[in-house]
Formats: sequence, C-alpha cells, structure tokens
Amino acid sequence: MSRLKTLFVFVIMAVFASTASAQMMGKPVRFKAVKKQVNENTFDVIFTGTIDKGWHVYGIGLPAGGPTSAKLLVDKIDGAKAEGKLKAIGNEHNEFDEMFGMKVRFFENNVTFSQRFKATGGKYHVSGRLEYGACNDEMCLPPTSVDFSYDGDAPKTDDKQVKDEEQEDKALAAENNTQNDAEADTTHAAAANSASATVTSEQIASELWKPVIDELNALNGNAEGTSSLWKIFFMGFLGGFIALLTPCVWPIIPMTVSFFLKRAKDNKRKAVSDAVTYGLSIVVIYVSLGLAVTALYGAQRLNDLATNAYVNIFFCLLLVVFALSFFGWFELTLPSSWSNKVDSKAGKTGGLLGIFLMAFTLSIVSFSCTGPIIGFLLVDFSTSSKILAPAIGMLGFAVALALPFTLFAMFPAWLKQAPKSGSWMNTIKVTLGFIELAFALKFFSVADLAYGWHLLDREVFISMWIVIFGMLGLYLCGILRFQSDVEGGDAGPKPVASIMLGMISLAFTVYMIPGLWGAPCKAISAFAPPMNTQDFNLNTKVVEAHYLDYEEGMAEAARTGKPVLLDFTGFGCVNCRKMEAAVWTDPQVADCLNNDYILISLYVDDKTPLKEPLEVTMPNKTKKILRTVGDKWSYLEETKFGYLAQPFYVTVDTEGKPLSGSFVYKEDIKGYLEFLNNGIKKMKNEN
Repeated sequence: MSRLKTLFVFVIMAVFASTASAQMMGKPVRFKAVKKQVNENTFDVIFTGTIDKGWHVYGIGLPAGGPTSAKLLVDKIDGAKAEGKLKAIGNEHNEFDEMFGMKVRFFENNVTFSQRFKATGGKYHVSGRLEYGACNDEMCLPPTSVDFSYDGDAPKTDDKQVKDEEQEDKALAAENNTQNDAEADTTHAAAANSASATVTSEQIASELWKPVIDELNALNGNAEGTSSLWKIFFMGFLGGFIALLTPCVWPIIPMTVSFFLKRAKDNKRKAVSDAVTYGLSIVVIYVSLGLAVTALYGAQRLNDLATNAYVNIFFCLLLVVFALSFFGWFELTLPSSWSNKVDSKAGKTGGLLGIFLMAFTLSIVSFSCTGPIIGFLLVDFSTSSKILAPAIGMLGFAVALALPFTLFAMFPAWLKQAPKSGSWMNTIKVTLGFIELAFALKFFSVADLAYGWHLLDREVFISMWIVIFGMLGLYLCGILRFQSDVEGGDAGPKPVASIMLGMISLAFTVYMIPGLWGAPCKAISAFAPPMNTQDFNLNTKVVEAHYLDYEEGMAEAARTGKPVLLDFTGFGCVNCRKMEAAVWTDPQVADCLNNDYILISLYVDDKTPLKEPLEVTMPNKTKKILRTVGDKWSYLEETKFGYLAQPFYVTVDTEGKPLSGSFVYKEDIKGYLEFLNNGIKKMKNEN
C-alpha cells in the first residue's frame, strides 16, 4: 500500500511540475541585439531570435496585404551609412497561405537578422529598431520591435565622396522608412482617421484606459474555470454510468457485492467497509490514469492538442476503431494473462491491498466495454485545453462506476430489484458505436481545416451526420440490426424506451437537413465545420466594425447604452481572419454583433503615424515610445487587459469595465455566442 501511495504522490508531483513549467513561460519570441565589429570602419548589427515551439517569425519583404514582414527602421544615423539590405539567416519556410492568398515566408525555432553599417570617419551614432511579426496556430503578436543604439569612433578620411554617400544614405534611410509606412498606409488606409492618430497623456490617464486586469481574470476564472470543470466532471460521470450498463460491468456488480457479504458473513459493517474501499480503489485507479495523461503530455502540450492536425487524425482513427468494436466487428481486450495474474495475487493477498487488486482486476476484465468509453472521454478531455480536465473527468467516471458497488453492499435488497442482464446492454454498446463514429468526424474536421484539404466541408459533414444518426434511429426502432443482436437473441421487437430514443434520433436527423442549405443548426454549431466552408449558403451575413477608434466607439456606446465588443485584431493576423470567416459569418453571431453590440476593431499593426509620438511606461516599468496607431492599440491591450496577442475579444460596458471575460482564437460558434450573450445579460443587470 505504501508503494501505491508513493506512486500516486509521484504522479501528482509530475502534474504540478508540468503545470508550473507552462506557467513560467515568458514571451514566445525573444530577440537579442549585438554589435559585431568586422573591421575598423565596418560593423554588423545582429538580431538573434529564439522562437518557441509552435510559433514562427515572418521573413523580409513580404508582399503588401500579407502578414507583418521583418524590417529594419533607422531612427538616426550620423557618421555612418548602411551597406546593403537587411539579411535573414536561418531555415526559411515558403508556403502558400489561403487566408492571405499568397505565399508567405517564415522561420521556426530560431532566426538571425543582420544589417551591415560602414562608418565614414570619426565619431558615429546609429539607432533604430528591428520590427517583426510572429504567429502560432491560435494567435499573433502585434508588430514587435527590438531597439538598438550604437556609438563609436572610426579612422577619419578626407574622401569627399564618402561624405556625399553619407548624405545619400541618410536620404535613402528616410525614404525606406517612409516607404515602409506608405506600404502599411496603402493596405490599411481604412483604419486611419484623425482621432486614432492622436494620443495624449491625459487620454491614457482617463477612466476608459484604466487597467481592469484583475476584474478580467476573475471573470475568466468564473466563466471558464469552475463551471467548465464541473461540466467535465459531469461528462465523466455520465460516461461511467453508461459503462455500468455494458455487458462487461453490470453482471460483475452482484458477484462482487455477494463476495463482500459472504466474506464478512454476519458483520455487515465490515462488508460495507470493504465495498467502500473497493469503490475508492476504482477512483484511485482511474484518477491516476487521468493524472498520468496530464503528466505525459504536460500542460502546454494539452493546450496544443486541440488544434494539432496529426493528433486529431489519430484521435479520429482511434474513435473509428472503438466504434467498430462496439458494432461487434471485433473485441478489444487486454491480455488474459494480466487479469489472471492480478486476480491470483488478489486471492492470495488480504486487507486493503487485496481489495485494491480486485478493483484493478475489474478495470482489466471490463476493458473491452470501458476502454472505448474511457478512450473517447480522455480524447475529449485532453483537447479541452484545461490542465486538470483528464483527472477531473476520470474522477467523475470512477465515481459513477464505483457508486453501485458501495450502495448495493449497504442495501443488499436493492440487488433483487436491479435489472437483469440481457440484450438491452448490446443495444447500448451499438448506440455508443454510432456516437463515437459521429464524433470521429469532428476530430477529422480539425485536421481538414488546418491543412485546407476541403474533404469535409460543412455540407459534407452534415450529410454524414444525417446518415449516422438516421441509421441510429432505424437501429433503435428495430428496423436495422447487427450480427451481435442476432447472436445475443435480440430478434424480437425493440422495447418502448428504445423506440422513443430512435424517434428522437430520427427527429434530430430531420433537424439537420436544412443545414445543407446554410441553416445555422445551432445544436451542432460547436461540432460542424465553419459556415465559410459551405459551398451553397442562403444565409450570408456580413459583419463590419463601424468604429476603428476606441474613444469614438465608447462615446457611441455611452449614447446608445449598448455593450461594447473590443476586437483587438491585425491586418496581418491569419487567425483573426479565420475567426471572422468561421464564427462571425454565423447568422446568430452576425445578428448579435450588428444589432446588440457596438463593435470596435482595433488594428495593432496599423502603421498610421501618430501626430505626436508619446513616451509611456509599460507594466514592467520600462519606457516605450508610441509612434503609430498600432502602437497605441497594443499599449491599450497590454496595460488595460494584460494581454498582448491577437485575436483578442473582450466585452466591456460604457465605462470600459469587463462584462463577460475574454475570448481568444477558438472556432467555437456556440462558445462565442455564450460569451456574447453573457455580456448582454451582465449589461442589463447593471442597468
């Protein structure tokens, strides 16, 4: 028993260690600028970047209308000139991006940018910044800069031509900087207006700019933390309850309870105590499984699973295998030698360890029925992006599985009233097979969207669900039968409960049919591919922000009394376009944004120059100069809401206080609607 406790503690420590390592992660991209002297008159400014796994930094000179290119901006240069252009060193990828409609170049893991300068003689000074864009599969950073400033002395020369070249290089540097801004202005001209091009210290000190980080974190914690974990626990509990009703578990309950009652003979308290210990052992076994999954993947890896294409393809195939097993094509079993050895050990060992080994024997013997259910649950929990989800879900599963053993030991008379084993258990297995087959398509859809295969667009997905749930309805009504039904003696008419469930499944099938022509089908919006993948859609809705300036939009909100949705976005943000195409095009979302909210889109990569640059103090006490409109919105996002990536959505009231937490990249129409509706409810309560 002491070894078991040690193992349990070790698994828990591993989970907390992985969680801590994820929480200690700093910025996903880190650059360091150094000066490397080539000779007396020539030096290189080298920017060495380290890029976290899953992130990438875009290359130099990408076409207009694409993501943020890496570029060198020279603020001041005296006594020196730039030689050549900025160079990139590293393994550059060149891939076509459907969202931008062009090929984009980017670097992963690491990259080095280098710019050579030549001193023209005497003292020199060069200062400026490297600007770059970075994204991962879920978000993008605003255009980020790395400042540099270097002074020095170089051997003097009387060559007049050198001085002329110096003046030319100054003009060229100014022209390049102007061209960089002009490219952005051409692409993003719609975002420029007189209000957004102004920022003052008085404006930043106003109530609208007041930090609300603690309030936002509290709302996010309440909205997405506790309630979501309770949902995960309930889903696990439901899975455990279904597992109870399978032919691998239900017949074992009376056998096990009778064993405890006979072993304790006339001591009912001892029988109940053994049954409780047996139940707790089941809980320990399955919770340890959930903790082991978390420790194996780690906190950050669990967050990545939701959008990883390869992982989702694997999950899809796994669920198909589980479905075929439930249909009776084959049976998933663990080696019989495992259960024999554990059962033999349990018979020779008494006390707590013996009871624990009995519970372990149950988990092995019942694997053919519980394995696909556990596998399905762990797949769903692992892709929920919550570190505790596998453990909490398995806790719910284990509680449901263990509860009957304890209750029947406490009240033996209940055993006589319990349903007898029969063909109804096979019906449950086959029904689960249909459900797992339907959810397998959901995971394949993630990979299909990631790679742009267009094999499972929305109408194809809905068509396949119509077939699956239509066949499920026919099966539950007794019209369709499997070989396992015949072998199990289920050749007669189905019971009333089964036929009623079949009618519900057929009604759900009919409900989905209008989705083939663009109906929103709210009940499946969280599972089906986004509306923009539909070839024929009769419900096209366009969402456009009427305000691109924070103060102007907030003034309109104060006038109308409507809540505000702040959309921190970017012209070069791929995932922002995905959210707009996949979520904002949903008719219900579009109606809510157009009619119930004041939508303010703030582009953090807008290069429109501010009328007057402003020096500000960042949360880490460092100084930063706001030069562009994009700098202004990046500063607002970071200081007011404590976040610095796009897309980032937050609902606020007319005073700039958060209403329903925040929402980041997740193509979840149902979740996004809930996020918006919670903001509307909170606004009504305030009024």
